[in-house]
This record gives sequence, C-alpha cells and structure tokens, in this order.
Amino acid sequence: MKEFSKRFASLIFGLFLFALGIVMTMRANLGFAPWDVFHQGMSNILGISIGNASILLGLFICVAVALAGEKLGMGTLLNMVLIGIFLDRILVMGIIPKMSGFPSGVAMMMAGLFVISFGSYFYMGSGFGAGPRDSLMVVLKRKTGLPVGLCRAAIESAAVLFGWLMGGPVGLGTVLAAFGIGFCIQTTFSLLKFETTNIRHETLRETLQNLKLSSKY
Repeated sequence: MKEFSKRFASLIFGLFLFALGIVMTMRANLGFAPWDVFHQGMSNILGISIGNASILLGLFICVAVALAGEKLGMGTLLNMVLIGIFLDRILVMGIIPKMSGFPSGVAMMMAGLFVISFGSYFYMGSGFGAGPRDSLMVVLKRKTGLPVGLCRAAIESAAVLFGWLMGGPVGLGTVLAAFGIGFCIQTTFSLLKFETTNIRHETLRETLQNLKLSSKY
C-alpha cells in the first residue's frame, strides 16, 4: 500500500506540473500549443472554460480509444479530469503573469515546455497508464502502421487546424511548442535517466486488483 501511495502521489504531482506548464505556455502570449488551440476553440464555441473543454475532449478521446481496443488506466482517466481542473484553478489564481514582449514570451514558452516535461516524467513514471491523447497516438500507429512521430504530427496538425477554425490562438508559440516539446522531453528524460520503455503501465482493472490484494495484508 505504501508503494501505491508513492506512485499515486507521483501521478497527481505530475498532472499538476503538466497543467502548470500548459498555463505557462499560454501566458507566453505567443499563441497556444497545438492541443490548447483546439481546447480554446472548443471553449469559444461551447462557452465553457478551457479546462472543461480539455476534460470534455479527453472524455471523447477515451471513449474512442477504448472502442478501438486500447486499454485505459487510472492515470488515463485522472489525466483526463485533473489537468483540466488544475488548469482552470491556476488560471483563476493568476499566479503566472502574461508576457508582453517577444524575448520574455519565448523564455516563458520554453520554461513551460520544460515544466510539462517534468510533469510527464512524474505521471508516466507512476505506471498508471498513458494520457488520452497519447493513447490516441498509439491507436493511430497500430491502425495505420505509420511511424509514431508521423502519427503525432498528424494528430497535432489536425488539432491546430480545427482549433484555429474555431477561433483558437495560433502563433509562433504554436510552432515553438510543436517542435520544442520533443527537445524538452528528451533533455529532461536524459538528465533524469528515465527510459519510458522500462515502465509497464497498469490497466484500470490491474490497478483495482492490486489495490484489493494490498488491502488484505
């Protein structure tokens, strides 16, 4: 049970950092990251907060990947819900200032991407399952046989296009986020000596079974 609690705390902390990093990229004021362009577009159309838009889209993606045969984990579901909740709370608190210049905007954007990378380290390292959008990438790769990088690029390009059509903010920051996140994640994971292929993610059923077994001892 102690090991589970440690992993669960890592998951929650990672999701909080992920949301904090997203807010930082938004407050860079250079245009949103690809998925956040779509979330803001949904927010504009539906009249809901960007956090609730993130949750709603995550729910649709979870249903879609489950129907496609992908197993979901507790981390997948909490990723769907908590990032949106944390996102709205951080924005309401106003703790991240909005940048007004290009150099400060780029610095904030890159800092946000590194915070997202650290968040990914904690939540992925917990082993409770990939996020909904990562699961969608896996499904597309499995169904099409295309390289994972191409699948990710196709999904994020579609998110930017449809988000922009719905009024989401696209700018230089969108490009920086799309190309910079890979560099930031690779750098962060290398510094922390974290290898994603060594992590075995539990399905939701396995997590519940492990919890049941733990409660007996």
